Amino acid sequence: MVKEIREKYNAAFTQEAYQELLADLNRQLEEPISFRVAETPVFLTQDFKDKLIAAGDDLVNAVLSKDFKELTEKSIPVEWNTSHENERPHFLTFDFAVCQNESGEMVPQLIELQGFPSLYGFQSELAEKYKKHFQVTSHLTPYFQSQDQKEYFDLLRRTIVGHHQPHEVVLLDINAREQKTAVDFYITARHIGIEIVSLDELRQKGDQIYFIKDGEEKPVKRIYNRLIFDEIENKEEALKHVPDLLRTDTIEWVTHPNWFYRISKYTMPFLESEFVPETRFLSEIETLPTDLTDYVLKPLFSFAGQGVIIDVTEEDIQAVKDPENWVLQKKVDYEPIIQSPDGLVKCEVRLMYLWPEEDKTPTLAINLARLSRGKMIGVRYNCNFDWVGGSVCLFES
Repeated sequence: MVKEIREKYNAAFTQEAYQELLADLNRQLEEPISFRVAETPVFLTQDFKDKLIAAGDDLVNAVLSKDFKELTEKSIPVEWNTSHENERPHFLTFDFAVCQNESGEMVPQLIELQGFPSLYGFQSELAEKYKKHFQVTSHLTPYFQSQDQKEYFDLLRRTIVGHHQPHEVVLLDINAREQKTAVDFYITARHIGIEIVSLDELRQKGDQIYFIKDGEEKPVKRIYNRLIFDEIENKEEALKHVPDLLRTDTIEWVTHPNWFYRISKYTMPFLESEFVPETRFLSEIETLPTDLTDYVLKPLFSFAGQGVIIDVTEEDIQAVKDPENWVLQKKVDYEPIIQSPDGLVKCEVRLMYLWPEEDKTPTLAINLARLSRGKMIGVRYNCNFDWVGGSVCLFES
């Protein structure tokens, strides 16, 4: 959104350089990246960066409020309520649409928030590769606090590893190496020194959780949790090797699974900020708005935009069997703002916070951007376009 840098970048852009960028990103991976990487980073102005920070501050203050846990207690499904929850999340991510207000100014509007990790490793790597292959970006940074990549990964390591040794920490997901986000797993493991482990590789002996590597039992003391429990189809089958995983106090969670539910779409009706669109639980709406076309209907427990109804009708709402698990949210209109060679592209920015246990407050560390030409922002909804997909914001340090 910085006009001068955008013009220089677009003028210097070549398909050859873009293909070299992709090849460079894939070079150290077992499998190529399975989602679309955009042809360009986003160049943030200082003004919009300040607005993003202010919006993030509003949401952090809400999470820090004394009654936050009480307000969100019902968000946690009974079957996945995990024991020994800590007092705060290790990660916060806030997704903002880039919009235009009535005065014609660009403003961020909250789309979604999560108390769950995102692509913390990949976003740093992606920023470095953009800077390497497109020299016009070399003086810009994706980091809000860190001076460079080394300092950033030191912060990430403090958050994930804590007071343990890296070999005592595992990155856990279902079929971890087959996930679309596996690129982030490999980069994180390489920088921090932790193991990538799938859920079915964990074992339990007595009260000890471990996995086997090279024929040797490796005790697990801390889990960097990338596992979304809602994606587990059969709980008993999934946990047959580690029946006490949700109850044991012999491991630490980073972050604890309950925070995935507490900080989510469920949180939005409780938020008050100029950066948060009106959001209400469907079960608490007595009279539907007359202008339903100005709203979107969202399931509370879904991932990556699945189940969202954009063009809402009364029939859609009447068809909902569990209204307590849905929210009706004022529609946010993305303003096409990123200049591509053949038109303007819409943008969403994710603020990504890290919260090591010894720190009193979370640190706004890095960001993620997603570019779109379609109705939905996620990369899965834009696979047939160019100048769309996953990206990162760069700005003056």
